[in-house]
Amino acid sequence: MAKPEARVSPVRATRYDRVAVLTGLGGVSAAAWIYLVVDGRHFMAGMSGRSMSAMAPAMQSMTQLRPWSAGEFGLVLEMWAVMMVAMMVPTAATMTLVYAAVARKAARQASPVAPTYVFAAVYVAMWVLFSLAATAAQDGLAHLALLSSAMVSASPMLGGALLIGAGVYQLTPLKNVCLTQCRAPATFIAQHWRGGFTGAFRMGIDYGIYCLGCCWILMALLFVGGVMNLVWIAAIAVFILFEKTLPFARFGGRVIGGAMIIAGLMSVTGLATIG
Repeated sequence: MAKPEARVSPVRATRYDRVAVLTGLGGVSAAAWIYLVVDGRHFMAGMSGRSMSAMAPAMQSMTQLRPWSAGEFGLVLEMWAVMMVAMMVPTAATMTLVYAAVARKAARQASPVAPTYVFAAVYVAMWVLFSLAATAAQDGLAHLALLSSAMVSASPMLGGALLIGAGVYQLTPLKNVCLTQCRAPATFIAQHWRGGFTGAFRMGIDYGIYCLGCCWILMALLFVGGVMNLVWIAAIAVFILFEKTLPFARFGGRVIGGAMIIAGLMSVTGLATIG
């Protein structure tokens, strides 16, 4: 007689999904962070393994008032894309876990949906597209001589304006709507669920749009603290993660927004030096 097929219990299947999702997202994020730490300073020079003194002319050339070459633009785009993956993939963990759980349940009910990696990959792709806009913004600021060779705002007015803009946005209804969607994965899935590969694709886009709406201007603060300042990058990433997950983070985000406005006003009025 043929032996009956072994069945995996729902509890074990859910545990497997959680391990698989967290391992995948953690591995991608860790690889991006390692890349930033090890090779981040070579992005702008485009030549790995060279000394900082040798790289300095290349970095300075990209802040001169001349058009970037296609190669230079591509290197900065690569830098931004890796940075967005490092910062934003961990913040999508809870949402991705919920999607995986619902997908597993749908599969048990004989209505399978697209694999979890489709949803996650589309979300990442949205931030890669954002990297294109960020690269274009850096290009424009560099041509206007508003960035130093260290990729930091060379103008207290620019630094102050970015802080004020980010702080004001923290208090807007649009920020609240986007943050609410990001903080409630189950609600998002229930409201936006679509079946099949196309459905997962659309859901990844929807979640990416909400996440962009929540965090886009915070990325502009990289021009205040330094586009390749790893401590500053990590600080913004941690703030975004906490804002999306902690119970009192919504109120804390408003407090931080007020602090940004004050710091920006101090910079614009000359009471503090920022940038």
